[in-house]
Amino acid sequence: MSIEVQKEDALAIVTINRPDALNAFTTELILEMTDKMKEIAADDSVRVVIITGAGEKAFVAGADIQEMSEKDHDGAVAFSRRGHKMCDAIEAMPQPVIAAINGFALGGGCEIAMACDVRLAAEQAKLGQPEVSLGIPPAWGGTQRLPRIIGIGRAKEIIFSGRQVSAQEALGIGLVNGVYPADQLMDEAKKLAASFMKNAPGAVAASKKLMNRTMETSISSGNIHESKLFAEAFNGEEQSEGMEAFLERRKPSYSHPATDD
Repeated sequence: MSIEVQKEDALAIVTINRPDALNAFTTELILEMTDKMKEIAADDSVRVVIITGAGEKAFVAGADIQEMSEKDHDGAVAFSRRGHKMCDAIEAMPQPVIAAINGFALGGGCEIAMACDVRLAAEQAKLGQPEVSLGIPPAWGGTQRLPRIIGIGRAKEIIFSGRQVSAQEALGIGLVNGVYPADQLMDEAKKLAASFMKNAPGAVAASKKLMNRTMETSISSGNIHESKLFAEAFNGEEQSEGMEAFLERRKPSYSHPATDD
């Protein structure tokens, strides 16, 4: 198996383990990753997910170019759609997903990272969408997610040039949320995960769903859905526990799984 999942209490750490190929994705690996994400999404015991790459050089260096080079038109369509399904599965998970970018995150690797909710990078990490240098555009959502994250002007410059973006530049343009020495990256990712896990999982899941929806709808439509999920929270135990704990000046105790509402 090239996708390893390690659980530490309510935290699931997903490691892409193909370091000899800089963790590049083949069709087989795409399908394996998609299945793993769906399994974790359905696991009520998991509160936060961290995705990282094995080795010291790469998060995911991209899709396997040898495999791509052998595809015809129909094969390319299938390859792209499988990549979309994988990234969509990551984005749709009810749990917050943190990308711990330990090295190169190029092409499909950058697209996987962008499907995560938060991105943390090691100081030596490089991100980018270099597909145009291979005679193709991005295929796993890069042209869609990158403009939404950093703005369309910067996204066009990065995609048109195909250049690699340093971790520090990525931080400056909002592509990553933090940059750390390589030996501190996972500790920082776990600290961030802990800050998420102290809160009500159902409320976090609802907040994620609402924010993801803003990319596909108007503010007025999003506000209607926000009010719906806000009101539904008052039917559950998390709201009563959270507010009672506040009024009683104690820390709340949340043990309920994230919901699909």
